[in-house]
Amino acid sequence: MTQNGKATTVRTTFTRATGISIEIKADPDVVWALLTKASDFPRWNSIVTSIEGNIALGETIKLKSILDAKRTFKLKVKEFEPAKRLAWGDPMGNRIYTITKNQNGGVTFTLNEKIGGQLFPLFAKMIPSFDQSFEQFASDLKKESEIIMNSK
Repeated sequence: MTQNGKATTVRTTFTRATGISIEIKADPDVVWALLTKASDFPRWNSIVTSIEGNIALGETIKLKSILDAKRTFKLKVKEFEPAKRLAWGDPMGNRIYTITKNQNGGVTFTLNEKIGGQLFPLFAKMIPSFDQSFEQFASDLKKESEIIMNSK
């Protein structure tokens, strides 16, 4: 995985994994609050156009993004460890958000997604690359987190 806001994708016949990591000069609680307040996502995140539902363990959310504006992704929240780890997904894959305190007084934010399965080769070419959207997501999160920290 690439650091400093550049995404990396690894493809195999049956899977595709994309990851990104970026340093954010903010407290873990600030980053966590942004990642878990569904109604606020479209305000700070230029990739997500809407999220309906409650981002909490076991809940299902409905997410729309600019990658496929006509599609609503129904995603189950599978992990919820406050200020550390959040994961949601569907039968095709999982997206994992990790927040780790670093030695610079901020955090390292990591976003990983793995999609695939036995039928993946049949439609893999129809799924757009996530690299640019992951980079934009990380950049938006960094910018908003640091604005909040600087206003304290």
